[in-house]
Amino acid sequence: MARLSRFEDYRFIGLRDEMRVYDCDDESEFQRVEQRISARTLQQRDLIQTFAPDTLAEAANRGFRPA
Repeated sequence: MARLSRFEDYRFIGLRDEMRVYDCDDESEFQRVEQRISARTLQQRDLIQTFAPDTLAEAANRGFRPA
């Protein structure tokens, strides 16, 4: 189970620039979100979203679509 640093307790990570949510338990989705975060300054621009409760349903409630 991979996790991003500073977001180790979250399974679902949303990127606000595209309004997509990524499942960090899915290896291919995790690789995509990891590449996007390292390639851009998403963290510096405050474009990373986590959800509480940490569910796909909560991400959808906030307007995010699955990756």
